[in-house]
Amino acid sequence: MSQVPNPTAGFDQPNTGATDIVAEPPQQPKAQPAGSRSKIYALMASGTMVSRLLGFVRTALLAMAIGSVTSVADIFEKANVIPTIIYMLLAGGIFNVVLIPQLIKASKAKDRGAAYTSKLVTLTVVGMGILTLILTLCARPLITVLTNNWTEPMIALGTAFAYWSLPQIFFYGLYAVLGQVLNANGRFAAFMWAPAVNNVIQLIVIGAFILAFGAYSSGDPMQEWNGLKTMWLAGGATLGIVLQSVVLFWPLKKTGLKLTLDFQWRGMGLRHVGKLAIWTLAAMVIGNLSSLVYSKIVSGSTAARAQLPPEQAASVAGEYALNTSQLITVLPHSLFALTVATVLFNDFARAFTENRRKDVGKLLNQGMRSTAIPIVFCTLVFIVLAGPLGRLFAGSSEHAAQAAGALGQLLVLTALGLPFKSLQFFMLRVFYAEEDTRTPMLIQSATAGLGLILAFTAAAVVDPLHIAAAIAFIYGLTNVLTCIGTHYLIKRRYGSYDVSSVIDTYIRVGWMAALSAIVGCIALWLLGGFSFGFAYGSVISALISVAVVALLMGIVFIGLLHKTKVPELQSFLGPILRRIPGLNR
Repeated sequence: MSQVPNPTAGFDQPNTGATDIVAEPPQQPKAQPAGSRSKIYALMASGTMVSRLLGFVRTALLAMAIGSVTSVADIFEKANVIPTIIYMLLAGGIFNVVLIPQLIKASKAKDRGAAYTSKLVTLTVVGMGILTLILTLCARPLITVLTNNWTEPMIALGTAFAYWSLPQIFFYGLYAVLGQVLNANGRFAAFMWAPAVNNVIQLIVIGAFILAFGAYSSGDPMQEWNGLKTMWLAGGATLGIVLQSVVLFWPLKKTGLKLTLDFQWRGMGLRHVGKLAIWTLAAMVIGNLSSLVYSKIVSGSTAARAQLPPEQAASVAGEYALNTSQLITVLPHSLFALTVATVLFNDFARAFTENRRKDVGKLLNQGMRSTAIPIVFCTLVFIVLAGPLGRLFAGSSEHAAQAAGALGQLLVLTALGLPFKSLQFFMLRVFYAEEDTRTPMLIQSATAGLGLILAFTAAAVVDPLHIAAAIAFIYGLTNVLTCIGTHYLIKRRYGSYDVSSVIDTYIRVGWMAALSAIVGCIALWLLGGFSFGFAYGSVISALISVAVVALLMGIVFIGLLHKTKVPELQSFLGPILRRIPGLNR
């Protein structure tokens, strides 16, 4: 799977610094009316949803093309995860958190920030161009360093994929900086919708690949692999990233900013930005280097799997399967928590600017409770439907059911940490809004250090055939521990934010979700979900099972919330519930 970072998706550090400044030259930030903010939420969430749905289809289609637990799938994933991590390092740190305040300040000038933005875009083009060239020339050493026990044919194929994939870094950087320019000018939708263009291109490329070379059925696809397949698959992935960045030039033109190439970088305030960026960059480097170490450890499963017969190899999850499980479980976080936090970030920043520190706790409490319903419900859905969901992304080979079981196990483990990931995300926005990048760096360092200790321990005691599951468990555990630690830091610095009400909300919502999960398990059992029956028969039968069980769980969940009068339901689904006869009586 070629991971395609959506600005709201991310992995550890998604988009962090968008604001809701309008397109006109801003004087002072001002709150938007509820209707306007609702439109912003809708535009951002819809863009994320469409992009994610297309991404899911792309991932399922790619599994049909090269398998989900095969050597080629893991090797392709390895080559594509490097540009992704470089993107997250830049977009999650310097571009999103640090540069957005500079863009807002520059937008108050007579030219609405055109001169500053021109310098920034030019600097990005030059810097990312040099970085991309260096890393592309180092393709083979990168693949060698980031793998564990791979054979020479595996290294060679990974290098070939990397030569085609690493140029994505340049276009990811361009996409990130152009997106933040648009966000600073109040145009959120384009940044959120651009990844959908990428996914459409990749759907076309992968579909054509299957038509030309056929779908994966069994065995090791490496035995019949050739240079044309490499160019088709990896080149198509890069083409999608190119277009994802290029499409932003059209909405950028509509802002009215007259941008030109400007190499006069002196006077940009880079020294001030550097002081802010050094901690953020350190956090990103630590976090993403730890991700690379995780991927190196997990890559040992690829070499171990190659020694097994096909029927046993199909149940061994590797890097592709692990990243697929993250792609699936991060959806509710991206769709709800990150969307709310992105807009709430501006409220935090405004509270600090206007010396209203007492309001920070209320805003934080509001954000945390507002996403409890979808986050908790989706967590239970992932746990109940882990197997059939895994079947959707297991391909169409003769051993797809075994692959689905391996994917399902990872889905359960990664889903367990989802609520804590979202809660901690809200808390980190507070530090960034105060332009404190040092504290998040320390948090990230502690998390990375703990995670790496656990990962190396797992690598020493866990069989390589099960290492992906061990790493998935570590992901969830570190989310829980980091959330608890961040809570104490927030409370010590900003005072109480009434965390008891947040916990109470999650417990009440959790009970309702658990009851709906029981109903879902019964329905899934009837569909053969616990005996590799209908729910595992094919992608279509799995999709039907997922739709039926999720819908049933949703109806029961919403019904229970309504009957028990959970107050958060009104703010989350009020507009929808008011249109359903009888529910508002």
